[in-house]
Amino acid sequence: MDRTRGRLADEVYDTLLGQLMSLRIEPGSRVTIDALARELRVSQTPIRDALNRMEADGLVVRVPHAGYRIPPQITRERFEDMVEIRLLLEPAAARHAAERASFEQVSSMRQMLDDMAELVEGDRHVAYGAFGLRDAAFHDLVADSAGNQVVREALARLHTHVHLFRLLYDAEVTYLAMGEHEEVLGAIAARDPDGAAYAMRRHILLSRDRFRRLFDESEEAGRSGQGLDGDTGPQES
Repeated sequence: MDRTRGRLADEVYDTLLGQLMSLRIEPGSRVTIDALARELRVSQTPIRDALNRMEADGLVVRVPHAGYRIPPQITRERFEDMVEIRLLLEPAAARHAAERASFEQVSSMRQMLDDMAELVEGDRHVAYGAFGLRDAAFHDLVADSAGNQVVREALARLHTHVHLFRLLYDAEVTYLAMGEHEEVLGAIAARDPDGAAYAMRRHILLSRDRFRRLFDESEEAGRSGQGLDGDTGPQES
């Protein structure tokens, strides 16, 4: 019975994750257990289990007496603030991880990257969403290996990777991130604090550039839209 319930909850979780990443479930919308149970034709129990797990992952927000809400997409200002705090904390965490990580912790990071590499082989929104969550888990392992739980908790509360991976579906992001993660782990495993800090900073900056273009494109589309509506927009020089 418990296994069946667990498998159903996993299937529901994967289904909802795919819908979330493909924006079939729109940012800011409400979801209820009753509605999802009817749509997916399962009982409320696996729906509730899946939503509890999604809440812990930062994918949904519980609204008292009103079900759950999908968080809105982050604003450009929020995105830039998140990058700033990551640049302050994560290179230092990688540096300390290179100094302090145990053999078991390095092995866990290697296993996480191997799991992510297997997900890259699939070309599905579910795989993309799962990659995003494991991306977050890899960064959490680095922070945990650094030995500063306050830094780890601060980074976890940002749910950075959930927000970023919800901005777009782009398989190229996964391939690029994999190579950058390998550089971070390679420096940590080699006990190279400077190299680990540099690799993590480089990864964050490259990730920033990949996602920043979405905001640039959105703002450009907004300006073009104003011009099409007949408003006076910026002129080409």
